Amino acid sequence: GCSDNNGGCGANAICSKDTTTNAIKCTCKTGYTNSGSADRVVCEGYRNTGSDDNVVCTDICTINNGGCGPNTICSYDAVSNAPTCSCNAGYTNTGSVVNVVCKDICTVNNGGCAANATCSYNAKINAAECTFNIPANANWAHNGVTIAGGNGEGGAPNQLDYPQGLFVDDNQTVVIADWKNNRIMQWKNGDTTNGQVVAGGNGAGSGLNQLSLPTDVLIDKKTDSLIICDGGNQRVVRWSRRSGTTQGEVLVNNIACYGLAMDEQKCLYVADTGKNEVRRYRLGEKNGTLVAGGNGQGGGLNQLNWPRYLFVDRQQNVYVSEWQNGRVMKWNKGATVGIVVAGGQGGGNALTQLNGPLGFFLDTLGALYVADYGNNRVMRWTQGDNKQGTVIEGGNGAGAGANQLNGPVGLFFDQHGNLYVADYNNHRVQRFSIK
Repeated sequence: GCSDNNGGCGANAICSKDTTTNAIKCTCKTGYTNSGSADRVVCEGYRNTGSDDNVVCTDICTINNGGCGPNTICSYDAVSNAPTCSCNAGYTNTGSVVNVVCKDICTVNNGGCAANATCSYNAKINAAECTFNIPANANWAHNGVTIAGGNGEGGAPNQLDYPQGLFVDDNQTVVIADWKNNRIMQWKNGDTTNGQVVAGGNGAGSGLNQLSLPTDVLIDKKTDSLIICDGGNQRVVRWSRRSGTTQGEVLVNNIACYGLAMDEQKCLYVADTGKNEVRRYRLGEKNGTLVAGGNGQGGGLNQLNWPRYLFVDRQQNVYVSEWQNGRVMKWNKGATVGIVVAGGQGGGNALTQLNGPLGFFLDTLGALYVADYGNNRVMRWTQGDNKQGTVIEGGNGAGAGANQLNGPVGLFFDQHGNLYVADYNNHRVQRFSIK
């Protein structure tokens, strides 16, 4: 009877005895449908691994992964009564919908990265990330090309008004904190005529559709959004990059923010110029964790003095530019004091000095590239040599020439190694191509 091996009905089936015929009857459990016949019970989502006389229902995806192949996930499609195949995280389908072939995302066209960039998989955003390896002996063209603004001070689509922080995505699209215009502007690669307002632009104010004197912006690839330091409103806000977005949302309030950074774990770092400290925020946190400064305004190694822009490396070490102290500091993860990695010799124009450092970038070899605002130049400080830097752009006096800068603020490198500089007093963004 049914007490013996479930009457031979197999798993996921219910055995009962037909009192008329005195025969065993098999039916599917609740949640399963018989797609066979009265004599041959087949429970959907399962495959018969026995015979016609001995029905054994087994999860279809446990048999050779449903035929999906390596690096795939098998799932049961109740509509088609068949397995469906999709790629594991970190893999991409190079086949078709029917014939799924999953390969490591970075082995297919270098993950979409440039030929001279390194592709790595970021599990937090389930996407490839590109890192350009700048050679130690790299040089750049000394004549920059204006890729945004450069048409005088103003609020027209082809103008900027004292641009500050900027960010460049993998498509060489540039987003810029257009400070005095209270907006974030976007310029796509190749379109040097007009930019597009992607956040703010509705006058200075504290409404969710407004910004007030934004100083920095970054792109969060995971959420496809802009994270903005809304300095005049003392808050950090997020705006979606999706078409039709008309307002943002507040992430952190009551903070005199100036610079932003995000680590690979998607934690947000904010430079607070009011408290002379840097804090790390996990999603949803309001208070954050102190990671640099917080010991009052000053020039001690445990202090900050007008912290401006930030960079966080893969080990979560925090780098901070200090306007008043004329230096860039490195705060190792968990440290209570920082290390001077550039400048720190007083304000001046010697190669050992920085005069109002602002935006900066850390490459994979540990070299720092610093926008030296007061000296109208960009400097490179190599790893281990914090005594003296070299001028790589500008340094030819304040001016609007192709080889000049006038108050560089934001600084960024694209995945090809080209350098972008927000030229504050010239109301433009310059690109210097790597040679």
